[in-house]
Amino acid sequence: MRSAYNSGVVSSESKPVSETAAQRVLDLRFVELMDKVRRNRPGDDLELLRRAYDFASDQHRGQHRESGDLYLSHPLVVAGLLADMKLDVTTLCAALLHDIVEDTKIPIEKISDMFGEDVARVVGGATKISRIDLLAPEARQAENVRKMLLAMVNDVRVILVKLADRLHNMRTLEYLAPERQQRIARETIEIYAPVANRLGMGVIRGELEDLAFRYLEPAAFFELQKKATSRHKVQEKFLHEVQDAIGKKMVESGIPAEVEGRTKHLFSLHQKMLRQQRSIDQIYDLMAVRVITDTVKNCYAALGVVHQIWRPVPGRFKDYIAMPRPNLYQSLHTTVIHSGQPFEIQIRTQEMHRIAEQGVAAHWKYKDHGSSGRAASDADDQRDDQRVLWMRQLIEWVQEMEEPSEFLSTLKVDLYPEEVYTFSPKGRVVVLSRGSTPVDFAYSIHTEVGHHCVGAKVNGQIVPLRHVLTNGDVVEIITQKGHGPSRDWLKFVHTSRSRSKIRHWINLHEREEATTVGRRLLEREARNCGLSLKKISDEDWQRVASEYGCGRIEDLHADLGYGKWSARQVLAKASGQAISESAEEKSPKLVSTVKRMLGMQQAAIQVRGHDDLMVYRAKCCNPIPGDDIVGYVTRGRGVAVHSTACPNVQNLLYETERRIPAEWSGLAESMFPVRLRILAEDRPGMLAEITAAISAVEANIRTLESVGERLHARIEIALDVRDRKQLEKILLQIKKIPGILDIGRIYNV
Repeated sequence: MRSAYNSGVVSSESKPVSETAAQRVLDLRFVELMDKVRRNRPGDDLELLRRAYDFASDQHRGQHRESGDLYLSHPLVVAGLLADMKLDVTTLCAALLHDIVEDTKIPIEKISDMFGEDVARVVGGATKISRIDLLAPEARQAENVRKMLLAMVNDVRVILVKLADRLHNMRTLEYLAPERQQRIARETIEIYAPVANRLGMGVIRGELEDLAFRYLEPAAFFELQKKATSRHKVQEKFLHEVQDAIGKKMVESGIPAEVEGRTKHLFSLHQKMLRQQRSIDQIYDLMAVRVITDTVKNCYAALGVVHQIWRPVPGRFKDYIAMPRPNLYQSLHTTVIHSGQPFEIQIRTQEMHRIAEQGVAAHWKYKDHGSSGRAASDADDQRDDQRVLWMRQLIEWVQEMEEPSEFLSTLKVDLYPEEVYTFSPKGRVVVLSRGSTPVDFAYSIHTEVGHHCVGAKVNGQIVPLRHVLTNGDVVEIITQKGHGPSRDWLKFVHTSRSRSKIRHWINLHEREEATTVGRRLLEREARNCGLSLKKISDEDWQRVASEYGCGRIEDLHADLGYGKWSARQVLAKASGQAISESAEEKSPKLVSTVKRMLGMQQAAIQVRGHDDLMVYRAKCCNPIPGDDIVGYVTRGRGVAVHSTACPNVQNLLYETERRIPAEWSGLAESMFPVRLRILAEDRPGMLAEITAAISAVEANIRTLESVGERLHARIEIALDVRDRKQLEKILLQIKKIPGILDIGRIYNV
């Protein structure tokens, strides 16, 4: 059976047409695929492709998709998408076979024997982990993504197959249950669309985002689609006028150019409206015109011609030719105004246009991997390496992150950065993600520069280390030997590299300190009990360490230093002697009373395997029943339980030794506080509709504040809810209200 992340196989009972007729249609589609490959790559091995199709047809016989179509239609469409990118036969064979290992008992070794190591490597990289039932959903997703990215570093064709696979699954998502639609769309917009963006594959990225947007926020999607459609004729006329004006001027100036127009993708438009808190009429690049010419020189000449026709909007010019984006996107962007309507003009060469549309695939189609296609040059290989360099670096930084939530959240931050271009005092360009600070700059130069950073100058002026860098800043780092990073840096650093290096340094040094503290605690407890630690053998200590899940005795000492275990209990196990209980241990009523005072009797949270620990809900996120939670051992205050969505979690849990799994147990009747922030159109009756929606779900409103700004209203509401299910019902009801632009939960960072 298919995993939860694909469109699924259903029983062979669902057959909208006869299987023979359906198979005949697929055979004709394969003939069309062969013709396409013959035209695009005349020297490739078509016999290998035919054998792959026959094998896939045989293995998928009797399997159907949720739509009722033969399952073979899916890998055939995936191969067709890749053939449109003019990719090699190895990639197309892998596309036809990419679900064989998951859906059948065929081992990857047989794929290698039949179709070669290259095909097997791509199929293996695109295949999900087999121990799928042994993992929680988040861990399963994290491991699948980690496996895919690791495989992509060695062969980028893995991700090309996965992106084409995901695109077709998203196009047919309507046949799945709503819960699966939400899960797959969420993963698409958080992982796959950003990966496509970082690989420069603009066309696939745009379609993935719009398809995911449709299922994640249907009300906002269809409302925006309606507004965009109502402007279609006017926009079409406007773009025709602009294209005609540019085309005539280019001919007069002797500049060869193709001129085309486009409107902004709905999801991108939605994001910009939210980010800038503007209406659709106030978005500058709602429409854009592309001028595609032959040389870089003519790109700048075309820019001059455009500025002769219309005056540019100040501050809206970007030169991505001189300073390409990390995914190698290059173009000149300028915003001008025609008939009172601002619009963007992008100017690029044909090669730049191919890279902007297809990204890494625009180059990969020329690589020679056993076929007779044109062999890639060393320069091409270097460009290809640059496109995946960011992924190699990211994998290095997150390789040791075992916690799935930590891995995924770090990945999501790094996958979709907006770049900021900064300079060293010597003129070296340092590209960072938007929101980066001087500390991020320091770590991007060298790890030791980051560790020894004590201050920074930006454009010659001393600034705080949390200062946010902007385009064009000249950054000078002030270092001091012997200085080390501060835990507070984790609150404001932005890049994965700096966060990873800081955590590593702190883990190393604080673990040494915790180990020393743990030994002292044991020594003190032994003195109080009249025991000699020297009489306890190393074998006994190792036995106890193993019982507590520690590989070494030093690990047990570190856990004691962190406050994870009781020194009295550990000593009793190691010595084999009964040690009198403390007053607190003799009085469980005292513990339960304190827990009740901390609000835990109603919250019913328990730390797995540690019933005697003091546990309380962290005030920064106030987790509610149904939230995914994790415990963090504090020093002297017990275990703080956070929601995994809490912004503070990543800053707190860099010490893995202090992380403890927590879960909700049987719940008593209780209410929990939650705060929501809503961005909505400022219109009469909006507040009444929101409060009515909340009342309909039987939730209590504690406070409500509303502030108007830029034709919008920002509303903050404090509620009492029973659990996450009730909260989700509230969010769903509010999203249905016309004019709601965004809604989210507020955490006390």
